Amino acid sequence: MNEAQTLFDALRQSVKPEIVDAFERFVRDAPDRKLCRINALAFAKAEGLDEEQTIAGFLHASHHGIFELSWNVLCPGCGGVLDANTSLKSLQREEYTCALCAAGYEPTLDEMVEVTFTVSPRVRHIEAHNPHALPPAEYFRQIYWGSGVDLPDEGFEEKVDEFMIEALELPPGEKAVIALQLPAEFVIIFEPVTHAAQFLEVAGEPTKERRNLALVFDRGHRHNETLRLQPGPLRIQVENHAEVRTLPSVCIANDALHGMLGRRRPFLTAKRLLSNQTFRDLYRTDTIDVDQRLKITSLTFLFTDLRGSTELYERVGDLAAFDLVKTHFSVLNEIVATEAGAVVKTIGDAVMATFPTPDRAVAAAMRMRDAMRELNEERGSEDLLLKIGIHEGPCIAVNLNERQDYFGQTVNIASRVQHLATSREIFATGSVVEDPRASSLLSDRGLNPMSHNVTLRGITNEISIFAIP
Repeated sequence: MNEAQTLFDALRQSVKPEIVDAFERFVRDAPDRKLCRINALAFAKAEGLDEEQTIAGFLHASHHGIFELSWNVLCPGCGGVLDANTSLKSLQREEYTCALCAAGYEPTLDEMVEVTFTVSPRVRHIEAHNPHALPPAEYFRQIYWGSGVDLPDEGFEEKVDEFMIEALELPPGEKAVIALQLPAEFVIIFEPVTHAAQFLEVAGEPTKERRNLALVFDRGHRHNETLRLQPGPLRIQVENHAEVRTLPSVCIANDALHGMLGRRRPFLTAKRLLSNQTFRDLYRTDTIDVDQRLKITSLTFLFTDLRGSTELYERVGDLAAFDLVKTHFSVLNEIVATEAGAVVKTIGDAVMATFPTPDRAVAAAMRMRDAMRELNEERGSEDLLLKIGIHEGPCIAVNLNERQDYFGQTVNIASRVQHLATSREIFATGSVVEDPRASSLLSDRGLNPMSHNVTLRGITNEISIFAIP
């Protein structure tokens, strides 16, 4: 553990000691399976740590080489990992198919891409570093299911036995036969390594006739039509054409299976990580490829600008104004980061920031306004008059000017809403203030936003703008 100790000591320079201590204990004491694809949100909850600080800690630890970061494409239905990548740049396909759910999905960064952390082999070697040597049940637990599926810590294999009839380890190039009695149930023959599935609808009068079924597993991600069979004997001939071991498994789609997959918990999404200031600071040049266009179904944008900044430079002089504007940027950056957001860029005296949810943007906006008021009171002047606009909606994450940025109508509207605001005003659209979390935040503070309809350049219909008092 000498190298590991050196890495943890270095981590203490940038991460709170209680978080580093928790990481160190976890890496030292946790069973192997818990150190594979760690759910950062679940870890923070279990350790009683601040969620944002824990995410930042995992990012710094990954940057130091303690953990390995993974971007996993998930099936929204079963929560299985359809593709695992060490970089978001590898996310190039327009559609991902889940054989287990027999459905195809266009990837979005909201709930379809999770970010997990696995301990580095240089710190501690775990079984999952060689996933093709894991027993079938552990392969499902550690490799196939995403971190949002809340699998039981105790009695996992017993629960798997309630729906899995047979499981076989099949080396590359090998053939085997699975002989079994088909029950009168909906049966799934599923192979989690190559993501292949065959559905069997078993019903009717039982038969003694021995049926035969041949399946070949490769990287084709094929899903065959559902076969209808009577209960009774079945010989399944399986053949592995993949370059690695496969795990043909025969499962019953019963309440035990659905009950296990129905237990879900929050996980760190790619959308949330892209709006994390620590992530942007550490990985600013290595996030999205220049030709990538990654969809996000909902992201909240906040734009700020200083009213009368030109007059400010004339009134107090370039040097004093520059220092004042720099202080204002520092305060805004800190507020954005503590509200789980990230500053995308600054344009002159303006700031463009993103937040995973509208309530965090609204909370940040109110804190910004208060902070500028305090700075003005300290100076005995009204030099820092902030205009703020907020809007939420779909967008595309892109790479512009060698940095991760966003494109789309939502961004344009947010910017134009900010331009409508006058000094010290926070303007937000209906999609922001009508969000249940943002609405609750405003209600708790006794604030009742006033609305008016406006026409924005480039937008056909009028939209409702709310002034937050």
